[in-house]
Amino acid sequence: MSVASPNLTGMTTTAADSPPTSGAPGEGGPGPGGRTELTIVGSLSPSRASDFKTCPLLYRFRSIDRLPERPSAAATRGTLVHAVLERLFDLPLGQRSPAAAEALVEPEWQRLRTEVPELTELFETPEALAEWLASARALLEGYFTLEDPNRLVPAERERLVEVVLESGLRLRGFVDRIDVAPTGDIRVVDYKTGAAPRESFEGKAMFQLKFYALVIWRTRGVVPRLLRLLYLGDREVLDYVPDPDELVRFERTLQAIWAAIDRATAARDFRPNPGPLCGWCDHQALCPAHGGTPPPFPDALPPITESVTTPASED
Repeated sequence: MSVASPNLTGMTTTAADSPPTSGAPGEGGPGPGGRTELTIVGSLSPSRASDFKTCPLLYRFRSIDRLPERPSAAATRGTLVHAVLERLFDLPLGQRSPAAAEALVEPEWQRLRTEVPELTELFETPEALAEWLASARALLEGYFTLEDPNRLVPAERERLVEVVLESGLRLRGFVDRIDVAPTGDIRVVDYKTGAAPRESFEGKAMFQLKFYALVIWRTRGVVPRLLRLLYLGDREVLDYVPDPDELVRFERTLQAIWAAIDRATAARDFRPNPGPLCGWCDHQALCPAHGGTPPPFPDALPPITESVTTPASED
């Protein structure tokens, strides 16, 4: 990979976004313990920020119109593999084997089917389902070539991390895994079931983990030592070492993205951005770039009333 990764010896893993309000952030009054409440004016996750960067109209469809989308076999496979890896770490050290992971595939698939019955419609024949499950098992086999889970004790798994910036913008997302070394060094790990990016696209691939690194830094006062993407299909590892100056610049980037979203909301003007990813979009029939017409812009956006507290020293 293009970035050398530090050796974190002894690393153990111990311990629906809000639409914009199209207005200036409000500042709440004092909260308990002499802290200041920040009124949340909007919320961004890595996926919604990426949506706007990719196609502003897609952001509108997902975050403002909240149009339903059909489940896909590829996305559902990713959900299944993530669920199996989550359950794998529930097993005691020494029992986290490829066979144990394979044994978890069927019960996790049955759980997903129960929670989302329409997933069964993805597969027209039993043979198609069997082939799909085999592809999920192959991804899990790939995981064991990248690391040994019996040497890890995750600090946090599927962890919601969030922070509200001084502007009132909330950043939030779920981290697959956070590892903490005895020295206090933090490693942020994310599992990927898609293809590893070409070198020229590695920076874009790291957008999500930089987002998490920023939130962790702002909430815990520690810049993660390492950001790691595990590409299970290609059996590749992509590591990146962030630094405070870079995360400050990244925070400005997120603020700029939000400012652009806020302007687009005020103008009710979210433009399409046609490109190679259009073929994967569920909303082509509503997209002007493909001859469609978007639905009327909502007259009223859902109100944002949540508040969080921050130490007075950080105001």
